[in-house]
Amino acid sequence: MVQSVDGKTLAGMLIHASACLNAEKQKINELNVFPVPDGDTGTNMSLTISTAAAELRQKTPTTVEKAASVCASAMLRGARGNSGVILSLIFRGFSRAMKDKTEMNGIDLADALNAGVIAAYKAVMKPAEGTILTVSRLAAAAAVEKAEVCDEPEAVLEAAVEAAKAALAEIVNQNPVLKKA
Repeated sequence: MVQSVDGKTLAGMLIHASACLNAEKQKINELNVFPVPDGDTGTNMSLTISTAAAELRQKTPTTVEKAASVCASAMLRGARGNSGVILSLIFRGFSRAMKDKTEMNGIDLADALNAGVIAAYKAVMKPAEGTILTVSRLAAAAAVEKAEVCDEPEAVLEAAVEAAKAALAEIVNQNPVLKKA
């Protein structure tokens, strides 16, 4: 497994994440019935991260600090809807945790994910559980837990993704409105 991630690799990961989110945006839109049934969360998140992906393609950052900074700045400028703003806030916190870092290991990744969640929760006036905030919080917690026993970024990211999937499934099962959707 990879021991550390540099700026070019992080930029590639974020560009890939943008493509994946774009491919799944309709599924996310269909789940978007809580707390406000506006049906555009996937679209807004996809548009927001695609702004960052476009800028990352042009700039080719060499450090994780620069890649995270470019991403956060572009997402803030390109944020669409509440979900896009929350996503940009997560990346703003992530970016702050990458300050002065050339590369990141698993612990750095976990810390940055956690910092992103903290930033987003602080910025939302009345955070509603059962939303992107909950999924992000549980994913970051799993990342931190994994980083305590394994410093590899890939393993930490995998733990975060698995926790996010489990959190989403649990949220859907516990919420009759989401379950119906």
